[in-house]
Amino acid sequence: MFCIVLLNPLSLYRQSIKNKPIKNKKMKKRILLLSIVLVSFTAFSFAADVPVTISKNVMISFNKQFSNARDIKWESRANFVKAQFTVDDMVLFAYFNYNGELIAITRFISPSQLPLVLLTSLKKMSPGYWTSDLFEIRTESGTAYYATIENTDQILVLKSEGTDGWQTFQKEKKENAE
Repeated sequence: MFCIVLLNPLSLYRQSIKNKPIKNKKMKKRILLLSIVLVSFTAFSFAADVPVTISKNVMISFNKQFSNARDIKWESRANFVKAQFTVDDMVLFAYFNYNGELIAITRFISPSQLPLVLLTSLKKMSPGYWTSDLFEIRTESGTAYYATIENTDQILVLKSEGTDGWQTFQKEKKENAE
C-alpha cells in the first residue's frame, strides 16, 4: 500500500510536466500580446501631450522663463495658451497670449503660504468655514490671492489683491442648503 501512495503522486507529477510546456507557450503568448498592447497605449499617450497649436513665440518665451520646468502639459484656449508644469516640486500654471507674452503665473498654495496678514484676517472673517481651495496669481500688476471657503450652507470665493484684506468675489448657495 505504501508503494501505491508513492506512485500516485509520481504519476501526477509526470502528467503535470507533460502539460507545462503547452501552458507555458500559451502564457508566453499572452504576456507578449499584453506587453505589445501596453507599449502601444503608452506610445500614443505620450504623443498626445503637446498639441500642434502651440506657437514658436510661446515656446521660446516659456523656455526662456522656465528653463528648469519638468512634466509640461499644454492646453490651448481661444484667447490664451496654458502650460502646467513642475519646478522644484511645485506645480505651476503659466498663461501666455499667442504673441508669447506671459499673462499670469498661478499656483495652489496652503494656508501657511499666505502672508501672515491675510491668513489672520481670513481666520477672523470666516469662523465656521473651512478652506477648500487657495491659490496665488502673479501678473504684471502684482500678486492676488483667491480663497474658496465653505460651510454647510454656502461657498464663498474671496479675493485679495496684495495684503489689503479680503473682498467677496463670488457667493454660491449649496444645493443641499435650505
